[in-house]
Amino acid sequence: MKELFDSFNEQKIMIVGDVMLDVYMKGKVERISPEAPVPIVSVTETFSRLGGAANVAQNLKSLGTKPILCSVIGNDDKSNELLNLMSEQNMTTSGIVKSNERITTRKVRIISNNAQMLRVDTEDTFDLTKKEHDLLMTEIKNIINNENIDGIILQDYNKGVLTENIIKEVISLANERNIPVGVDPKKKNFLAYKNVTFFKPNLKELREGIGISSKEESIDDITKAIDSLHEILNCRYIMTTLSERGVLIKDYETGICHHIPAHLRKIADVSGAGDTVLSVAMLCLVCKQEAYNIAALSNLAGGIVCEELGVAPINKERLFEESNKTSPSIIK
Repeated sequence: MKELFDSFNEQKIMIVGDVMLDVYMKGKVERISPEAPVPIVSVTETFSRLGGAANVAQNLKSLGTKPILCSVIGNDDKSNELLNLMSEQNMTTSGIVKSNERITTRKVRIISNNAQMLRVDTEDTFDLTKKEHDLLMTEIKNIINNENIDGIILQDYNKGVLTENIIKEVISLANERNIPVGVDPKKKNFLAYKNVTFFKPNLKELREGIGISSKEESIDDITKAIDSLHEILNCRYIMTTLSERGVLIKDYETGICHHIPAHLRKIADVSGAGDTVLSVAMLCLVCKQEAYNIAALSNLAGGIVCEELGVAPINKERLFEESNKTSPSIIK
């Protein structure tokens, strides 16, 4: 196990996708507004964190890996704050393109009594313009040509960065160089991620992506659904996260399928859990782990971050400790 965790430090992962600024306003509710029947939150603390694809980068950084984030953001105050947060964590900002044609996505969460009361989003969700596309692809190509990239993650939040053209071009570049690609999809371009290595939808995304109508699927039903999806995408692994039912992974090179139950936990917030799952899964994949190990360790990591309020990266030491405590051993 220690050898696997140590090997994380040797990896260099590119992340392409929608980045955002997560802002948290925490306070107390002691009265109702006289203007409308809504609570008044007296704010006592405000702070910002990296969100979206930037949270994937943050998870990878926390695990000891060098993340290289590629995205398009606005040319505004929020973008400066986001870049400052990246610099504070010693992340390179070389793959970030600033654009005057869009704003930087910001999600403001208002929290009281350890519960999220409201979220306010400020964002543009239209596809990249041709100019933005060309600038981003230039940065991506430069990084792939000049860095020894071990893996690429495509993190889609439907905010316009991962257009169908960007998806196809990045996958093509990666496949030419035998760089594995992992994907966290959204509905819009769900079926555009052909010939990737690792595809990780959650159950809701799987339902929407291939049109499953039932909400009471058995594991056999879900396995049949991902088999149908594989016929379209031709990826090596499909791993579906199933919330309280854990994860289901299938390796289409060996035909082996594993269902790994969730660990019992006190859930505080599921925000960002998918980012953590994909980060750990991709590291396990590039470190040549088998399907069971990929799913088991990423499933454990996703559960750990759900115990914290707000989007937070995985703690490497805690993940290592819990993976060693798990009986039987989480790694076969």
